[in-house]
Amino acid sequence: MIQTKKIITVAACVLAFGLFSFKGDKDALDKKIYTLQVDEMKDGKPKGKKPAEDELEFKDGKVFTNIAFEKHGFKWMKYKVTKDSTYDDEGEQKKWIEAESMATNEMDETLVINVKVDAYDISGTYKLTKHDVPKKLYEFVGKEKVKKK
Repeated sequence: MIQTKKIITVAACVLAFGLFSFKGDKDALDKKIYTLQVDEMKDGKPKGKKPAEDELEFKDGKVFTNIAFEKHGFKWMKYKVTKDSTYDDEGEQKKWIEAESMATNEMDETLVINVKVDAYDISGTYKLTKHDVPKKLYEFVGKEKVKKK
């Protein structure tokens, strides 16, 4: 009886330690920051003459963009990677990642972010709707931000 209690106690401790130390698998976008050139689109053309500067940051399964926060009140949004693959480009293996995020703010507006990452380059859209009616469309291109050591 005492032997069984010891085994159960040890097993419970090992299980608890394993659960608390498990951090989960991080995806290929985790801890990446991209600098972007963002155009607000109207009738299929850029609305302004000069693209706006923005940053897109991925961290712990969430994404953040300054434009979405400052203009529309969206904070960190959950995202999911929909495609993560590699391809061969003249003998060099390169990553291809596609991801998507969707959230609704306090004004009942929905923002959908779609991204495509090709090695260190990124492109995509921010689509803002209200009750499924398009309000704003932003298109962006950019590069992965160089990390300072």
